[in-house]
Amino acid sequence: MRLRFLVALTMACGVSLSAWSASKSLTVCTENAPEGFDMARYQSTVTNDASSEALYDRLLDFERGTTRVIPSLAERYQVSRDGLSYTFYLRQGVRFHRTEYFTPTRTLNADDVLFTFQRMLDRNHPWYASAPSGYPFASSLGLAGLIKSIDKQGPYVVRFTLQRTESPFIANLAMGFASILSKEYADQLLRTGRLEDLNTHPIGSGPFLFKRYDKDATIRYQAHADYWRGAPRIENLYFSITPDHAVRVQRLLANECQIAIQPKPESLPQLRSHPEIQVNSIPALWTMYVAPNTSRRWLSDKRFRQALWMAMDKAAYIKAVLSGNATPAWNPIPPGMWSYSTTTSDYPYDLLKARKLVKASGYDGTELVMLARTGGLIDAKKAAELLQADWAKIGVKLKVVQMEWGEVLRRTARGEHDLALFGWVSDNGDPDNFLTPNLSCAAVASGGNRSRWCNPDFDMLLSRARASSDIRERARLYEAAQQLFHEEAPWIPTVYPMQPIAMRKSVRGFVQSPFGSHNFYKVYLTD
Repeated sequence: MRLRFLVALTMACGVSLSAWSASKSLTVCTENAPEGFDMARYQSTVTNDASSEALYDRLLDFERGTTRVIPSLAERYQVSRDGLSYTFYLRQGVRFHRTEYFTPTRTLNADDVLFTFQRMLDRNHPWYASAPSGYPFASSLGLAGLIKSIDKQGPYVVRFTLQRTESPFIANLAMGFASILSKEYADQLLRTGRLEDLNTHPIGSGPFLFKRYDKDATIRYQAHADYWRGAPRIENLYFSITPDHAVRVQRLLANECQIAIQPKPESLPQLRSHPEIQVNSIPALWTMYVAPNTSRRWLSDKRFRQALWMAMDKAAYIKAVLSGNATPAWNPIPPGMWSYSTTTSDYPYDLLKARKLVKASGYDGTELVMLARTGGLIDAKKAAELLQADWAKIGVKLKVVQMEWGEVLRRTARGEHDLALFGWVSDNGDPDNFLTPNLSCAAVASGGNRSRWCNPDFDMLLSRARASSDIRERARLYEAAQQLFHEEAPWIPTVYPMQPIAMRKSVRGFVQSPFGSHNFYKVYLTD
C-alpha cells in the first residue's frame, strides 16, 4: 500500500557530516525506516522510496511526473496478437552494484529477470519460503494464476506467457515490487545460507548503492558510478529517520536536511512563509478511507457501514485534520484517474437516516475498536477521535487505539481489527491497481484487502475489465464496479488529499510523482 515515509540528520544520532561533502550530499527528512529494513521483499510499500526508487530498476518505468510507461531495463517489448505473450528485449551492459559484500562478475541478463519473478510465484523455488509473509503484491494481483510461464529466449530476451489477457500487465511491471534483483548475488547467499541478506544488504542496478543502515537513525547510500543512465549528480544520499514531525520541520529550516517528505498540513503556512523554503503540492492519485472489517458481526451489514458513511462530517474533518488541503472522497479511485465515476455522489450527511440504518442492522451498542497509526501525513489519532465523536451521535461506540504503522499493517492483514484508518496511492496509474489489490476476493487471502470484503459480482467486473484491451470498455466496467462499491460501502471513503513536499530552494531537479513516491536520481544542490 502506498504510504511512504522518510528523514533528517543530526549529530545526536551519532552521524557525522564531516565525511560527506555538503554540496554533493542530499539529506531527506523522513518518518519511518523500511519495515524491518526489508528492502527486497516488498511486504509493505514503506520500502518504496528507500528501495525501488534508490536501489533498483524494473523492466519498465514511469516517465517522471506522469503515469506514462517507458522503457527501462527492457529497451523494448512486443505483445502477441492474442495478448497472451510479452517478449522483452533487455538492455545490455547494465551493471549491478559492487560493494564490500558482493562483487558482480557479469552484467544483467535474462537469468536475473527469471529469478526475480520465479522466487515470488513458484512455491517450489528455493527462495519462495524466505518470505514468511509471502509476496503480498504478487499475491493480490494474482500473478501466480495469471503467468503461465516465464522463458529465456536468449541471453537478453525474456518471454512472459499469460493464461489470459490482462490489460494492466505492462503497467504492473513498472511497479516497485517488480524490481529486478541479481541472481548471481542470490546464488551466493543461497550457498552460504545467508538468505536474509538479500533484504538487509541489498544489491540492485539502480542509481544508488546501499552503504549502511543505523537502526531508527539513518540509511546511507552512495552514487552508483556505473549506473547505465549515468551517475547521479549527488554523491551521497541520506534517508535520516525523524519520527517527530515538528523536529523534521525544524531540521529543514536549519538546513540539516534539504527535503522533508509529507509535511503535515498545519505546518505548510509556516514553511511557505520562509524565504529559503519552497513547498510544492499536487493532487496525488490518493484515496484515504476507513477500512471496516466486514467479517465482524455488525460491520458485515452494509446498512451499518452506510450509516457510518452518512454520519461522517467531512467538511469538519477536512478543516480539522488536513487544514483544508483535501476534497471529500466517495469513490475508491481518485478524480485524477481515468474511469473515475461521475455518476456517483457522496452519501449525504444525514444523522437521522444513519440512526435508522444502525437500528435496522440490530447493532446492540457493542464497542468497536478503531486502529490508528502513529505518524503519517495526518494526525491519525485526531482523525479517529473526530470519527468517534461523529459516530457517537448515531449511537455507535468507538474506542481508538493508536500503534506503530507496521503493527497496524500486521494486525489488519490478519483481520484482527474492527476498523482502521488507511490510504492508498496508485502504483501504476491504472484503476485496477486501486480495486484488485484492495477490494478483490484474492486480496482477502493475501491480506491486502483490509475490509475483507469479497463480492463475486465486483470480482467479475474487475476480471472483465482486466481482460479487455478496449479502454472505453474497461472504463465502463470500472464505473459499474464503483456503483457497486457505492451501494455496498466496503470502505468509508474520507478524503482525496493533496500531496505536499517541502524543500530548500537550493534543491534542483526534483519532480513530484503522482504515485507519491520520491526519486532523487536527477536531484542536485546549488550553493
